[in-house]
Amino acid sequence: MRFAALGFALGVCLLQQQPVLPGAGWLALVSAFAAIAGVGFSRRASPIIAGGATFIGFAALGFAWAAALAQLRLSDRLDTALEGRDVLVTGVVAGLPQAFERGVRFDLDVESPETGVPRRIVLSSYGGFAPDDSQGVLPVRAGERWRFTVRLRRPHGSANPHGFDYEAWLLERGTRATGYVRMPPRRAGDERAQIVPERLADRVPQYWLERLREAAREKIRSALPERPYAGVLIALAIGDQNAIGPEDWRLFARTGVSHLMSISGLHVTMVAGLFAMLVSWCWRRSESLSLTLPAQKAAAVAGFLAAFAYCIISGFAVPAQRTLYMVGVVALALWLGRAASASRVLAAALLLVLLLDPWAVLSPGFWLSFAAVAVIFFVAAGRTARPHWLAQWGRVQWAVTAGLAPLLLVLFQQVSLVSPVANAVAIPLVSFVITPLALAGAVLPFDWPLGLGHVILEILMAVLEWLAALPSAVWHQHAPVPWTVPLALAGIAWLLLPRGFPSRALGALLMVPLFAASPPGPRNGELWITVLDVGQGLAVVARTEKHALLYDAGPAFNAFSDSGSRVILPYLRGEGIDRLDALVVSHDDRDHSGGAGSVLEAIPV
Repeated sequence: MRFAALGFALGVCLLQQQPVLPGAGWLALVSAFAAIAGVGFSRRASPIIAGGATFIGFAALGFAWAAALAQLRLSDRLDTALEGRDVLVTGVVAGLPQAFERGVRFDLDVESPETGVPRRIVLSSYGGFAPDDSQGVLPVRAGERWRFTVRLRRPHGSANPHGFDYEAWLLERGTRATGYVRMPPRRAGDERAQIVPERLADRVPQYWLERLREAAREKIRSALPERPYAGVLIALAIGDQNAIGPEDWRLFARTGVSHLMSISGLHVTMVAGLFAMLVSWCWRRSESLSLTLPAQKAAAVAGFLAAFAYCIISGFAVPAQRTLYMVGVVALALWLGRAASASRVLAAALLLVLLLDPWAVLSPGFWLSFAAVAVIFFVAAGRTARPHWLAQWGRVQWAVTAGLAPLLLVLFQQVSLVSPVANAVAIPLVSFVITPLALAGAVLPFDWPLGLGHVILEILMAVLEWLAALPSAVWHQHAPVPWTVPLALAGIAWLLLPRGFPSRALGALLMVPLFAASPPGPRNGELWITVLDVGQGLAVVARTEKHALLYDAGPAFNAFSDSGSRVILPYLRGEGIDRLDALVVSHDDRDHSGGAGSVLEAIPV
């Protein structure tokens, strides 16, 4: 199972890096042959050769599986003849509508037209031009059927080193077109554009879950009006991460607790364990029930069903999926009366996640989630001594921080040095106090659990703000040179081996290149010019061996996002540029100066 899961994951990752999809027939033939040959060969070989054959065979299967699903998803695209034109569509609002400063954004499952328009699109409905002017914004709600005129375009994103890949993110979500709702113009003669947006149905039965999630969100908002961290409670209760403001996300990233502020594996495990213990306690007190089915099996089923329900309500994010599948494997093992090792459980969860969603490998949460659990299992495995729970807790926090450092540097070019302390405080509070209160307040007819949860959350946020304000709270550096990452991971594994293994401290030597090796840069006498892709506008970085200049800073997108934070800063940090010798703004235009504020706030100039 372990070799199969790792091989399948490698195949999926390789496919996601290809510039074009391979031919379907050739791919299916070669991959099937490789998989069959690998399985057949493994039956007669030594364990090492058998493991390698299984790994190669499942890598081929993973490559073929990801390619087949990618072909299906990419075929669901917007007809080029409809791009930029008025199109009359009918569909159902899927997911939670997200309000922003000038309107609302929402997913739409398209019902008509049946051809030419993708099944899932993202639309915006805009109000006036002034901030907070909501006049003309459609009052859409989850689960409603609407008909309106829209203008659509295929997904387009900027292509920058170390930057956010917007197109890949949309592909991962299954969104194949974006656009906006066209309101009726005042000019005469355009009959198609004169169609007024119309709500055709208040409730579509198949979308009852989304209506339930929206009702829970509105209940929390009404119970905590104008409270600063109501959005965090919404995220913990129903998985709506958009409810958390950008300033709070920056605080969570700086303290290394971002994984707790959405539906994480800890929360799913807590819900599953709570229901399993409750059912087991009740079951054992009924003689008839105990004779019908052992309490252990009943508790296993109850825990899995509770975890499944919580994951569905929370939007089924990757960390929640991983934990759900792990709970499912454990529940199945308990039902069958068989033992399941931790590594096999994790491998089964990895295989299931990638079978259902090969695009999960494009998400940072996928890597951080599975890596964190793997580190915890590695630290706990093979330990015969029973240390004090506080010592064990500290060891796990140190291990997770060290184990995730290479991945965090690759993905974000920063590591929170206060993360062990912040998580030691936040994990028990968020997982066992704040999240249960948020869930209770979302479903119960009274509001006091939400008020109490917010008070405790305010205390936690004060602690996190104090930790984030420490001078050395975060380590920033350039993106690691690729060959240094596997060396660092091997060094960390060596460091985390149990006591008694020889020369464990030498593992630190393998981590040195991760920090010491620098990415390529201009040499003496050279000038490198990089024109960043910021869409409409301009941002140019000029570099010599010892100096760097930024000419223009691109556009501002809205009150919370601009080219400085989304494009320029990730590039500068990824290249190891921690200061600018000059910032030149050619003229005071939004397309050229919009990102300057974020740059000036983040790095010295």
